[in-house]
Amino acid sequence: MPLHAHLMELRRRLVRSSIALVVGTIVVFAFHKPILRFLVQPAQQYLTSPAGQLIFTEPAEYIGTAMKVSLLGGLVLALPVVLYQAVMFVAPGLTPRERRYLYILVPSSLLAFVVGAAFGYWVLLPPAFKVLLTYGSDVATPMIRIGSLVELMLRLLLWMGLAFELPLVIFILAKIGVVNTRLLSRFRPYAIVLAFVLSAIITPTVDPVNQTLVAVPLVVLYEISIWLSRLVAPRRR
Repeated sequence: MPLHAHLMELRRRLVRSSIALVVGTIVVFAFHKPILRFLVQPAQQYLTSPAGQLIFTEPAEYIGTAMKVSLLGGLVLALPVVLYQAVMFVAPGLTPRERRYLYILVPSSLLAFVVGAAFGYWVLLPPAFKVLLTYGSDVATPMIRIGSLVELMLRLLLWMGLAFELPLVIFILAKIGVVNTRLLSRFRPYAIVLAFVLSAIITPTVDPVNQTLVAVPLVVLYEISIWLSRLVAPRRR
């Protein structure tokens, strides 16, 4: 197609993606209260404010937090539509084999992100909040703002979701020949150290237990990446 036709096609895809994002944001905002309750659930039992609820100290803090959650939730709901539009835009320029890999990698990346976020929510956050909100409670009473807690939750879930994309990234790099099994195996000691460094950045606490809860899955994901690169190596030869 000529350049003008490509631009028109891109505009159509962007308009559809934007409509999906707006609709998703509206739907999430309609249910933002139960979503907020779900997000703060790991910290709920450690709250000491009246009625065991979070607080907000600025007039626009709650509505701003609700809008932020609605926008991110709307993006999550619209993500299948957005990815579909992106795939349909680039698919005509790909070979049948490249299209097949694309159709496999897109849902796999979504699944890996969801698994990583679920791991962060159910495994990482409960012990992290126990340390954060109970340590020193005999000296100071924690009065947690909803804005700061939700922002922390979203940031941690995002980082854990991205961390679980590691095997797919390594698989793609191995597929195109950037890395191989021998290189990844040689890099293993550095990867273990890097996993603990990343866990110290991701986790909000400084205790070694929570950092180990993050570092061990990262090391396991790296080993899975080595195994996937070994599957790719014979076909490349």
